[in-house]
Amino acid sequence: MKASSFAAVAAAVFAMTANSRVHAQSSSTLTAPVGWLTANSSIVRAGANPVLKWNIQYPSTVEEHVDVEANTVTPKEILDFEIRVLGAGVTTSGSNGSNLTFVPTEAVFSLAGGSYERIFYGTNGNVTPTKVVRSGTVQRGEAMRFGGRYYYNRSWGTLYRSDSGTNNVRTLVNGDLPPTTYALHTAPTLENFIKPYLDGAGKVSIGPMDVIVFMELTHTDSQSTQMGYDCQDMVLLVTFKSRK
Repeated sequence: MKASSFAAVAAAVFAMTANSRVHAQSSSTLTAPVGWLTANSSIVRAGANPVLKWNIQYPSTVEEHVDVEANTVTPKEILDFEIRVLGAGVTTSGSNGSNLTFVPTEAVFSLAGGSYERIFYGTNGNVTPTKVVRSGTVQRGEAMRFGGRYYYNRSWGTLYRSDSGTNNVRTLVNGDLPPTTYALHTAPTLENFIKPYLDGAGKVSIGPMDVIVFMELTHTDSQSTQMGYDCQDMVLLVTFKSRK
């Protein structure tokens, strides 16, 4: 007699998922599959087939909980949320294109049709991607909108918002392609802070309950084919947690 590989796998998986299950109980939103797998015997004779039983819970996706439009996010239920700034990519340079320098940039946020509030101001050097700049609870049907602008040479650039009627603010989920007319992940303008959030095919790679907000603050819709239209002048990550 010998230990069945099925039984060994069952024991290993049970040990691993036991920890996962504890973690899942501390959060109402799964971020990875969890569950259990058991075999009817720890030792199985050669040629015998053990009986396996299992139950797996898969993570929900953010679109099950919110409506993600081109520039607005609207919850379908009560959700907790956190907003982080991933990067602020507006730069200026010398006349020959050298000496790139990040300039101050502002991010604003509006909840449920309210006025836009500042949630970030500074250069890319002031960004801490792990820092939550805004959190709270959003009710079903309360639209979440975003915006941004830059400050240079003692004046503000255009404030682009979700409700500006342009494509300068875009909301995307895991697997979406960034809204540029060229492959952003191979473009020379790609900022380092964006690379961890794109996969090898150039698609958005974020968590199942995340929404990423790309903003283009230096170009208009009519300039969308230009290389500078890279939608990374302000990038936010919104993470949701279901209460169910």
